[in-house]
This record gives sequence, C-alpha cells and structure tokens, in this order.
Amino acid sequence: MTDIIQLLPDSVANQIAAGEVIQRPASVIKELTENAVDAGAGEIDVIVKDAGRTSIQVIDNGMGMSDTDARLCFERHATSKIKKSDDLFEIRTMGFRGEALASIAAIAQVILKSRKPDEEIGTEISISGSEIEYQSPVSCAAGTNILVRNLFFNVPARRKFLKSNQTELKHIINEFQHIALAHPEITFSLSNNDTVIFQLPEGNIKQRIMHLFGKQMQSNLTPLHSKTSLITITGFIGKPEHAKKTTGEQFFFINGRFMRHPYFHRAVMRSYEKLLPQDTYPSYFLYFDSDPGSIDVNIHPTKTEIKFENEQAIFQILQAAIREALGKSNLIPSIDFNNEGIIDIPVLKRDTRINVPQIEVDREYNPFRHDSTDETGLRLYKNKPLPDAWEALYNNSESEEIPAGIATIFPPEDGDETQSRSDYIQLKNRYILTTVKSGIMVIDQKLAYERIFYEQLIRSVAHNQGLSQMQLYPARMDLDTEHYLLIIEIKDDLALMGIDISDLGKNTVVVNSCPAGVECQDLKELIEALLEEYKNTEQKVGASATKTVAASLAKTVSTSFEKKLFAEEMQQLVDELFACENPNYTPAGKRILSILRTEELEKYLK
Repeated sequence: MTDIIQLLPDSVANQIAAGEVIQRPASVIKELTENAVDAGAGEIDVIVKDAGRTSIQVIDNGMGMSDTDARLCFERHATSKIKKSDDLFEIRTMGFRGEALASIAAIAQVILKSRKPDEEIGTEISISGSEIEYQSPVSCAAGTNILVRNLFFNVPARRKFLKSNQTELKHIINEFQHIALAHPEITFSLSNNDTVIFQLPEGNIKQRIMHLFGKQMQSNLTPLHSKTSLITITGFIGKPEHAKKTTGEQFFFINGRFMRHPYFHRAVMRSYEKLLPQDTYPSYFLYFDSDPGSIDVNIHPTKTEIKFENEQAIFQILQAAIREALGKSNLIPSIDFNNEGIIDIPVLKRDTRINVPQIEVDREYNPFRHDSTDETGLRLYKNKPLPDAWEALYNNSESEEIPAGIATIFPPEDGDETQSRSDYIQLKNRYILTTVKSGIMVIDQKLAYERIFYEQLIRSVAHNQGLSQMQLYPARMDLDTEHYLLIIEIKDDLALMGIDISDLGKNTVVVNSCPAGVECQDLKELIEALLEEYKNTEQKVGASATKTVAASLAKTVSTSFEKKLFAEEMQQLVDELFACENPNYTPAGKRILSILRTEELEKYLK
C-alpha cells in the first residue's frame, strides 16, 4: 500500500500561513511597519497606490540588514527576537514569529533594499511567489525599503474578495493609526496615490491624538493615570458631552502594542453609566503597562487579542481609574459639603428621656355623614343626598343626571360625522395592527418607513430629482481622516438624495441641507449616525455604493419614526408600504410585517 502523507512544499506552506497573517493590504502595512518600529526607526513612510492593490511601500531609517540577514528574513520562522521558548514570555517587540515576510513573499512580488548605517553598500533582493529572482549589492539609504506589488497575484480567489478601494483604504488607515498612536516618538507619514493623508511629527501622546483626529480633541480629552502593583494605566478619556454616535476613537494598548479587548471595553462603558446619551460612545486612548510574563500575545496570528492573567482585577482597576479621572475633572455630580442651611440634629446623651409622640384619633368621625366638615369648617359633601350609582346606570330618564366620575361609552350613531372608526390600532408607538382575512397583521412602522424612504431615495437618484430643504444655519463638522474620506466618497450620492455637503479641506465639511420631509433637528448627529451605519453596512445591500448609501440613510432617518400616529397617518403609511416593490422586507432583509393567524389565536385562548 502506497504512502499518502507527504510534506508540503515551502511555497504552499507559505501561502497557507499567508491566509492567516495577510488578509488584505492593511495586513501587509501592519507587519512591515511593525518591523520598522522594531528596527529602531525614527522615521517611517508608508506609500500605497490604489489602496494597496497595485503597490505598498514602507521606508524606514532603522538599523538595516546585512546581505545574509536580508536573505534569511524571508524564510519561515526566521526571527531575531526568540532564541529559546522562555523568550515567548518576555516579548516587548512587535513581530517575533518570523512568518510575516515569508507570507508576503508567497503571495506578492517583493523588492527589498536594506543597508546598515556603518556600511557603504546595501543589498537588494527580488522575490516573486516565494521564488528568489536575484540578490545583488545596491547603493541605497541607511535603513530598509520594502516594495510589495501585485498583492495576491498568484491567489486570484483571495484577490477577488478584496473590497472597494475606499474600504481597503479605511482598513489601512485603521492599522496605521494603531501603530502611530502606540509610538508617538516616531515620525510617520501615509500617502495614497500621491496624496498625503497623514504627516505626523514626533511628540507626546496628546499631540499624536490631535494630529490624527483633529485639534478639537484638545478640549475633549481628560488625562488618566493609575499605578498599581498589578498594572499601570495611563492615557486619555473623552468627556461625556463629546461622545459620538460613531465608533472609531476607542483604543487599548499593552506594552506598546495595540489590542482589542471587549471585556475591558465593557469596564469603560460601565464607568460612563448615566453620563452618556443613548447609543453614543466616548473616546478613550488607554495605555497598559504590565509584566510581559502576565500576558499572552501569541493566541492569535495578528497578535491583537491579548490574554491577561488577572483580567477581573484589571477590570476593577480600570473602572476605578476612569471614575477617578471623571471625578477630578468635575465630569460627574459631586456632593456639596457646604454647611449653610443644614438641619441641626442634636446629639442625645445616655440619660436623655425620649417622649413618644401621642396620636389623637377622633373616634366620632363618620365620613359618610352628609353634614361632615373638615378641620377648616368646609362642608365635605352637599346636603342633597346622592343617588346610588348603580341605579343611575339603569335609569332611562333623560332628566336624571349621572353622577360625576362614572364613565359611559356610547357607540357612534349612523351618519355621525364627528366620530369615525379606524381600521388600524397602534401599539407602543411602534407597531400597527389591523385585521385581515386570515387573522391579524402586525406591521413594524419604523421598518415600514425605512423601506418607503429607501425606495423614495432610489427613485430620486434615478430621476436626478433629489429634493432638499436648505438649513438656515449649516452645520460645520471637523472629522477624523477616516470619516472625512468616507463622506467625500459618498458626497455625490448624498447630493442626489437631498444632502448637500461642501468640502472645506483639512478634514472639515459643511452640511447645508437635508432631505425634504425629514426632521433635521441636529444635522451633525444625522451625519454621524449615517457614517456609522454606512461603515457597518459595508456595501452588503446591493452591488452599487449608491444603494448602500440610500439604505444607510433610510435606516438612520427611520430611528426617529417611533412615535404616535393618527388614523389617517397609519392609513397613509400602510398604503405607501404596499406600493413599494418589496413591502415585506427592509433593504437589509429584516421582516417588516407578519400575520398572526386565527388558528394561532385560538390556541392562545384555549
């Protein structure tokens, strides 16, 4: 019987590893930039074309590599940071497993140029699909310059699943921000298609935050510092009044490494309880410093999920530190210990005699006597005796008065125009109920409005007739780079839907109008919610970005449609819903209506 188990070729093994480590162009930038940080670079430039599809270039002025190191760095598990297993528990650097460069070289065309500062000649290596094409001496600047072209050129299935350039650029910006925030002492730059997105000089943490997210962050941030024997937490948290409906300004770092930690995020949100408006998120930039032996950074290939030895204790420390920072900045209510106007409570001695209060009761008082009077001498009841209520209900005499407080319901007379019966019943300002032949139809009015408004937006775009209502006071918005690029991308689509936006440059826009018929009490809040919804949708609604924008806008506007409706409004809503192309589902696929059949009702009543 022939053997069936065989060793994989290195090129195939590298492609499998690449599937874990390199998911998109942003993954390449993460790995290469972290290597530049570990090389001791003081300046790092990231240059991409077509959001990384065409090329990615990372240039640093670090320690560089010799010709031997330049060749070995592309081998699997080749690393300068681990020599024995115990070193895994003392890691304070970024990359350490030696898989990144081998994975990148397996799925792209790579050219590396590197020179050590004390050498005159550097080394150039060209690799394509794990195959070395050439290695030769080259004259280059000190440090390392890596050019990655045609990512996934030999894995077309992976390349096919890349998103739009704007979406990929958003992921690149996110990864760039993670590294730039972790190392404010390094000068960074990021450009796409010869357009500079970030130019970050070296500085402190607060300066780096302002360069990334705008100068308005200066008045938004509150410093935080807590040092314990278990962990040290420093950084900044946002003031409650500046909380946003969009996420993107929430960052955790551990020993200079970005991490995601939902458990610690819950601690932050609990610290802000009863301080934030509904569905808003505070900004926070929190830096943890801990003994490397108490954490495990090797539980995920991307090393962004960290396991802590004492998570519950750190949860309590983090919560206390945030509340202390909020209290020091007078951001939470405090107790006023002013003595003015306080009640004087005497201190009782041991021999003090306590007199029990005496309660006097008028045992002769009869509340049913018609001549009863209260303490002020006013008559409680009239002297005229009242008829019994039950007798009045059965008295057909029109002259007999029905006592006050007894409610009566009369069916409307035929031809009575002052009263009309509605075929619809509203429940909890959210659901519309009406009878149909097979039972009771239940309509979610919020989702119904979302479908109606979505199709109105699509029609307005198709006919280029977007109706808008201009605002007397346009809203000026200073956005972070990610949201600024996002709103510029969908600016033309929004204009066709009634939202006119002016670009002032430097991450600043002005919102001049909103769609006709929409209550625009807060334009900033509307745009923030729209951008967040658009990010979450990720073009899942349809093939075109226009449909995604329309679906995002419709869902954002519909959140305010949980309100009381009159009979005519319910009738109009139902009529417009059934005039839609697809009245049963929202653009995202949520069910709008359902029918509770008569058979099901009978089961409940048995």
